[in-house]
Amino acid sequence: MQDPQHPFDGKAFAAGLSTAPGVYRMYAADGTLLYVGKARALRNRVGSYFNNAPRNPRTLAMIAQIARMDVTVTGTESEALLLENQLIKSLAPRYNVSLRDDKSYPYVLLTAEAFPRIALHRGPRAIQGRYFGPYASAGAVRDTLNLMQKLFKLRNCEDSVFRNRTRPCLQFQIGRCTAPCVGLVSQADYDQSVHRASLFLGGRSDELSDELTAEMERAAARLDFEEAARLRDLLQRLRGMQSRQYVDGHAADLDALACAMHGSTACVLLLAFRDGRNLGTRAFYPRTNGEESAEEVLAAFVSQYYAEQLAPREILLDREIPEAELIEAALSTAANRKVQLKWNVRGERAGYLDLARRNAEITLATEMTSRNAQSARSAALQELLGLSEPAQRIECFDISHTMGEATVASCVVFDQNGPVRSQYRRFNITGIAPGDDYGAMRQAIERRFRRAMEEGEEARLRSTGSRADQGPGAAGEGQSGRMLPDVLLIDGGTGQLNQARAALADLGVDGVTLVGVAKGVERRAGHETLILADGRQVHPGAASPALQLVQQVRDEAHRFAITGHRGKRQKARMTSKLEDIAGIGPRRRANLLKHFGGLSGLKAAGVEQIARVEGINHALAERIYANLHGLSAPANPTVPGPDRT
Repeated sequence: MQDPQHPFDGKAFAAGLSTAPGVYRMYAADGTLLYVGKARALRNRVGSYFNNAPRNPRTLAMIAQIARMDVTVTGTESEALLLENQLIKSLAPRYNVSLRDDKSYPYVLLTAEAFPRIALHRGPRAIQGRYFGPYASAGAVRDTLNLMQKLFKLRNCEDSVFRNRTRPCLQFQIGRCTAPCVGLVSQADYDQSVHRASLFLGGRSDELSDELTAEMERAAARLDFEEAARLRDLLQRLRGMQSRQYVDGHAADLDALACAMHGSTACVLLLAFRDGRNLGTRAFYPRTNGEESAEEVLAAFVSQYYAEQLAPREILLDREIPEAELIEAALSTAANRKVQLKWNVRGERAGYLDLARRNAEITLATEMTSRNAQSARSAALQELLGLSEPAQRIECFDISHTMGEATVASCVVFDQNGPVRSQYRRFNITGIAPGDDYGAMRQAIERRFRRAMEEGEEARLRSTGSRADQGPGAAGEGQSGRMLPDVLLIDGGTGQLNQARAALADLGVDGVTLVGVAKGVERRAGHETLILADGRQVHPGAASPALQLVQQVRDEAHRFAITGHRGKRQKARMTSKLEDIAGIGPRRRANLLKHFGGLSGLKAAGVEQIARVEGINHALAERIYANLHGLSAPANPTVPGPDRT
């Protein structure tokens, strides 16, 4: 609460502001950030909080805590929208509705190379190339990729495979690739296919059809009937595969959004169309932080979602939202074209909104049922373990390897709503004997908790209370990512549990309930034994909601560990032995493998044969031969200069 001796004078503060667009921030007396908002005119928007208009209890509670405010003036409404989104994500204000999405959006990536690769992409856009999307689901991306390969025959293989092919692969044999890896297609022809694929992915199918028709007519005019027939067939397949939706006679390019709420739990459903193609639906569950107005939740969603994604020409909403004009203007500026927000619509648009609305209600009902079941399981686990309150945070560790190879430890995190995937971690285990599960478990536990203890996170977080005490969303993900768990599950028996207990004791970690999860008779699900910290062993049985929660967390840890281990193992096995030789970079490695037709051919070659390869001198050839045959390398070899690509 604000200091009664020096209350914050909101009206005076607002009077001194300009009418420029910008972002305002509200702070409590202890420095806690309460709220971040955007404004077309800062003086008007900030002043509206301190007039006598009726407000809901949540807003009144927020205003009563304001001890100071800061503002940042921006050049445009679009800049204000982007800055607001960045601050909400990085600072996690207590009263803001925030878009929480644990998964990155899937895109179609067309790489920027001599012979571009087309692939599904998630995560940061670190790879150079063009990104098309986002798509509603990975399934929609895979369907699009399948279509691209049928129509335009672009390669989808990894660069390491592409550089080292000596003959066409199966994709060429079944007519889904033109085999640029072995030179069966010219650069010009492949570039033309890339151009056409870009038109299709960019929603310019009509332009692509016109281009293909004109090219077909030119081929027929010069009596190249084979090429004309090929283009005709491509046109027919293109038109036959296009299942398009139309609005007012034009291919649909819009998003339909509907918001369903139950108390303070919200679900926003997105139904996306691009160039008349239905990209599917996607459900989002924003963190409402006590907000119960569907209009406010939907407005926050539109602001935050389209601050990072290119908005379509039309965004259909199932209800009118606050500051619609400001958001519309900001999105139009960001997209460099007119973007319209519409809610009173008819005809086909009304049908899309009705579909989105019904799906939002069904999805929310399913989510609420799942959450109720999760709460019941959490309560049962509390009773089983004798906790004073339901566990706010559960972590589980698992170890995965194959006969000691590529050992990986996983740590998964669950809160009362289920998995928190943004806080999952994997640990590459090193420095232990192969197959030493005990040593691997101890190393993973030490690495997970050492940093938290060094930074004093336990004392700080415990002193401020749990997240439930602070209110929804009070702790940002950056903080909760280092929070200590209430329950720590160890996948394994007494040995693994003892290693975890010893690691925590060495680090001085207390207040964490340790539980070992030992596999049951014949490894049958439901027969697990839970080993408690005091040595007791309990067998809850398959019908126990507590054991069901433990199984859910343990299985997720196992899945996450297996995925990491397989990736690490495959990478190790795919890595050429040549990569370990100093002086051998991508270009020389490709020259060697291409010259000898692969690693086996290179192993069969002598030093003189290796030295004939471009970029390889005699000294380096001796070094390569020695490395491949397990011999000692020649002393002081002369290695050619850097292998630049």
